[in-house]
Amino acid sequence: MPMTETVRDDGGRVVTVGRAAAELELGRGEFALAAHLGIARVDVGQGAGRARVCQEEIDRLRSEDGFPETLRERVRTVGTAEGARLLGITPVRFARPARAGCLTPVAFSLNRYRAVVWLYLAQELGGLAARSPELLVGTTPPWVRGRLDAGMDCRARNWRSRRVEGLLTLTEDPWARAAVLAETLDQVQLAEVVDDPYERAYFGRIRPEPVFAQRGSTAGREVMAKLMLADEPDEILWRRVTLGMELDRARELRPAPRPGGERWPDSANGSAAAANEPESLTERAVLVRHPPPTAPSGSAVVASTGGAEPVMREGSGQGAGGGRDDGGQGAGGGAPGLLARLRLRGRRGSRRPRQAAGGGKPLATDARTRHSLRHADQGSNR
Repeated sequence: MPMTETVRDDGGRVVTVGRAAAELELGRGEFALAAHLGIARVDVGQGAGRARVCQEEIDRLRSEDGFPETLRERVRTVGTAEGARLLGITPVRFARPARAGCLTPVAFSLNRYRAVVWLYLAQELGGLAARSPELLVGTTPPWVRGRLDAGMDCRARNWRSRRVEGLLTLTEDPWARAAVLAETLDQVQLAEVVDDPYERAYFGRIRPEPVFAQRGSTAGREVMAKLMLADEPDEILWRRVTLGMELDRARELRPAPRPGGERWPDSANGSAAAANEPESLTERAVLVRHPPPTAPSGSAVVASTGGAEPVMREGSGQGAGGGRDDGGQGAGGGAPGLLARLRLRGRRGSRRPRQAAGGGKPLATDARTRHSLRHADQGSNR
């Protein structure tokens, strides 16, 4: 089904990101990188919303001097081998400042062995050569050697910080910003900071969508999710603090949506609220806390319209006045407890034939049973 390329809103004409990338003569990856770097302003949708680009933004980028070569150069990425060639050094020498944190990757790819290949902005390599030439020639500085000897590799952490900052610039909504920060914590850390499960579920719906729909292999998406997690104590602490601050702002703005649009009572006031509930709601809570026994085979259990108690369709034999656990009528005429009625219905729903008072043959309860017993008696008499 063809997708509409242009729409119009209150701010003027806007186009899809695919149309914007084509007009700017960029590939999908190049345009997505331009959006994350802040080169191209994009309105990234949340949930099911699609990213859009204002036509004025496209016209602004196209009017720059040297378009489209200058724009392409700003988003040009290189790997370790090509970066080393641009700087005139060996790939081993190039990897040292990158691992020590002197270079920040902007993207990554997976090779055929599913190993991460980091990509860097070509423009930033020239800035490193002009800013710190001692990293490229001569003896490696002691502080770089100290980090490498300690086994440090800052590439994933630097990439993660850069990506988080890029995603935060795409939205001003505190809930969406908190959702971005929540991606950097594992489930245990996230539950300690955000103890409300409805708020954690809301993060998945409000999180800013990628500029383009996520594509690629499952392995690539798994690696992306793993690289987004903070893995050092100081970074984890920093992400927890920033998430808590952003969450406080979001809660002041609006609460997270809940099922039915209503908030559940706090645990401290739960007992007081239950005492004031209608009888049907109280019985429903009893059913949740103490589920009824499993219905015997041959009986269908369906929920009543009010949802207060289940109804046995077959073999219930329950009268309007209720009964005791032993199947007799209550002496006082009062209704028995809910669980007692459920147990009674479970026993009566089994459709087992009742024994006669003298311990004789079972009493037939329907025509089919009487017919079967009659044939059994005739066979025994023969």
